[in-house]
Amino acid sequence: METNETKKLENLKKIIEKYFNTLNSDNNTSEFYTAQIKINYYELGCVITNMLKMCILTLENEGHIKSSTNKNPVNVSLILEMVLEMFPLNEFEFLGEINEMVVGDFEGCFRKRFFVKNSGFL
Repeated sequence: METNETKKLENLKKIIEKYFNTLNSDNNTSEFYTAQIKINYYELGCVITNMLKMCILTLENEGHIKSSTNKNPVNVSLILEMVLEMFPLNEFEFLGEINEMVVGDFEGCFRKRFFVKNSGFL
């Protein structure tokens, strides 16, 4: 009997490994999982924008309030939490630093050329 149960558990593990691959855990004891989506930054921006628009429309039309006509209200807080998780803040910080470097160098170069040219030293 025990070997039969062991075989069933092994088969169940194989099935789980085959189908349950959307959520990943950093360690097996964690109750939190990570879902990966494969999109580029433009698509991510569109998804975030549309989720925010959906929240605005929901709040404007009182879709977040449970009533006799709206049995399943939209959980705006949950959507906004997801948007915060998806928001690529590190990438925006990187872009900000690159922008400072490029614009700073460009402005410095522009000032040198402008002031040198207008002061008669060229």
